[in-house]
Amino acid sequence: MRKLLLASAAMLGATAGIATAQTPTVAGAALMMQPTQGQIALPWAQGPAANNNNNAYGMPSTYAGGAAFGKNAVPSPGTVVIRLNGKVQFDAGVQFSTNNQVAGVGKANPINFSAYMRLYPGIDGMATNGLRYGASIELRQNFPNSAAQPTPALTPAPSASAFSSGETVFVRRAFVYLANDNFGILRMGTTDGVISLFDPCIFSSQCWDAGIGNFNGGSLQANGVNGANAIPFVWLAQAGAEYDNTKIVYLSPQFFGFDFGLQYAPSMGSGYSTCTTAGASTCNSNTSSTDATRWYNQVGVGARWQGTLGPVALGAYAFYETAGKQTVYAAPVAFGRGVTGNRFDNLSFVAAAAYATLDTGVGTVTAAVDYIGGALNGQLSMRPTGGASENAIVTGLLYRNGPITLGTEVGFVESQGSNSLTGVSQRKEFEFAIGGNYNLAPGLFLVAEYMYTYRHQGGFDFVSGANGAGSTGIAGTASFRAGKTVDAHGQGLLFSTVVNW
Repeated sequence: MRKLLLASAAMLGATAGIATAQTPTVAGAALMMQPTQGQIALPWAQGPAANNNNNAYGMPSTYAGGAAFGKNAVPSPGTVVIRLNGKVQFDAGVQFSTNNQVAGVGKANPINFSAYMRLYPGIDGMATNGLRYGASIELRQNFPNSAAQPTPALTPAPSASAFSSGETVFVRRAFVYLANDNFGILRMGTTDGVISLFDPCIFSSQCWDAGIGNFNGGSLQANGVNGANAIPFVWLAQAGAEYDNTKIVYLSPQFFGFDFGLQYAPSMGSGYSTCTTAGASTCNSNTSSTDATRWYNQVGVGARWQGTLGPVALGAYAFYETAGKQTVYAAPVAFGRGVTGNRFDNLSFVAAAAYATLDTGVGTVTAAVDYIGGALNGQLSMRPTGGASENAIVTGLLYRNGPITLGTEVGFVESQGSNSLTGVSQRKEFEFAIGGNYNLAPGLFLVAEYMYTYRHQGGFDFVSGANGAGSTGIAGTASFRAGKTVDAHGQGLLFSTVVNW
């Protein structure tokens, strides 16, 4: 049952590597010879991940507990493990959505192919005194329509070569860590916060498709027409909005099944977005400026429990986070019930989740539920003053039996949505997914998935991404007239081939 619990808590996967550091020597002893090339045949072990049992997952006796996963190369005293894991994925999908066909604008082909790569270089070491240390990086192919890879509005249409030459590889994670079984783990850099480290996919039920992501920016969402049908992953575990700002995070060892986590970040920026220019609207370090949408001094604290009750492995966590809002040097914009146009509330929310895993003898079944709510609006954004609080829940069911993994999840999100409709309406969103993967060979996964999404907010047009046509006056006042409501509906079927190493 202990192995079952550990495997459940590490569902995101871990990384493999080879011990390449020299064995500690005594005076006069010759150094151990090392391979001169990185060409060594080894049994495959599941990967990849920026987080593994050496630098995350606060288990009792984390170092020894990590070895029980049977997936990670664990350094022995005086050695290091050097890793270069990766992922390559090919997707073939068909989608039908609100934006497939727009009158007077055009029609999109519902069939699409896509492919991308990720690399996970890292190092895990252990000193002879028991100190664990290391660093990890996640590199990704840039997003379509990003600043580095815009969609050219050229005539005639550009070739695939023109698009390819605009691709870049960017840094998604980059952190160092220090750890000790009796002290816990201290991580510093562009790194996951407490929520992501507490939940390596199990509480949020999001990784049953070989790590593609499901609701959390999965391929069916990323390839949706104009992105109108992609509901932001508000539960935050493994989400870029949660782990991409530079922070310090501490995870304690476990005590009777309990462990604790703390995090602090001075701003919402990554390691490359710091600045000292006071008042600049683009500066993440500002505590006052003309930009009201930025928060600062992010603080989070949480506790988790994991244990067993007879044949069932159980887990639960609770977490609270807050952040300050900038002082705004700009005239207020009046709309909604009060002055809310460029005024926001401090970030303040709670998250709570639980799972139960049962070994049926013919596979394991995991049921999970994840809730987040409070003063936020969408994915880690501040709530406009006078706006509705966010409440969101996602539930999932997972079945695993040898090479077969099957899963389903359902999500409901209520939030303010459009700031300019404060006091008029709030956003309601629903999403459903079902599918699974088959582990055809070591590191090779075949994936199938179906997803349906629905988004609604009175007076909002999800095709244009703005208040509906006909909206006039100041929202929330007698002179206001709500515009045309255009909901977003989307559904799609995806088949993928994923290779992890």
